[in-house]
Amino acid sequence: MNKKVTDHAIVREELYGTTPEPTYGGALSFMRRKYTTDMSGVDVAVTGIPLDTATTNRPGARFGPRAIRAASSIMAWEKPYGMEFDPFDKLAVVDAGDCFFDHGRPENTPDEIEAHAFGIIDQGPALLSLGGDHFVSYPLLRAHQRKHGGALSLLHFDAHSDTWADDNDRIDHGTMFWWAAKNGLVDPAKSVQIGIRTTNPDTLGFNIIDAPDVHASGVEAVVARTREILGDRPVYLTFDIDCLDPSHAPGTGTPVCGGLTTHQAMAILRGLAGINVVGMDVVEVAPAYDVGEITALAGAHLAMEMLYLYARRPDS
Repeated sequence: MNKKVTDHAIVREELYGTTPEPTYGGALSFMRRKYTTDMSGVDVAVTGIPLDTATTNRPGARFGPRAIRAASSIMAWEKPYGMEFDPFDKLAVVDAGDCFFDHGRPENTPDEIEAHAFGIIDQGPALLSLGGDHFVSYPLLRAHQRKHGGALSLLHFDAHSDTWADDNDRIDHGTMFWWAAKNGLVDPAKSVQIGIRTTNPDTLGFNIIDAPDVHASGVEAVVARTREILGDRPVYLTFDIDCLDPSHAPGTGTPVCGGLTTHQAMAILRGLAGINVVGMDVVEVAPAYDVGEITALAGAHLAMEMLYLYARRPDS
């Protein structure tokens, strides 16, 4: 591609490789990847799920996908520092745009998200989703369970367990992993929750490495414990940006002090190379509360770490 051409999200023909364009202009796909719904030859599709009506505190995560895409333009001109290879040299990645749902029919939203996700992954690509509030992980898990069969392992970074009991099937970003466990979408005994720092006495059997434990034991110990639990099972990876301390990610709906640093989170993800990731999401970026776009930038970097992790799967 001519390096003097801009708007690579529109004019890009080759799905592999990194090509620079001015960071301050151009069409804002994720990491300047081609916007397309054609999944031919695609390894990973990125999609936005702009839902925030399930949040329990500050809304605004519906603008998260747009903010992450914009922040990614700052880093799209070369591979992130320290990676052994550029993920885009090994993976054909496209931006499949956003999921459409009728905000006036909220009762239909979970099914619409599930159908959107399954329509992509059923064609072969893996899916990296950008939220949106954390409820979106529930219909995404349903789609991935349909694709891969059996209960998945959940690798969950968050300040909150999101397993508060709910017998009413509410559309709520604090209850969806209770439902995921109850409905057999995930196996809590083979799942890990990292960064938790809010009280919920009923763990449902999830393995929890809380934020104080991360700070006390260090990245290497967290990586070792997580790898032991996950083994070679298929893993769905979800990262709520409020896992990070508010000093690193103020732009979110339910911030909690005492969280992980951006460095800790990125180092843990990079240390987990070789786990069998089958699906990924980054959620709860709410740019209205951000400062200097640091939350959106963290979300973009974490999404890139997920792509790198996916590119380093055992069968890659």
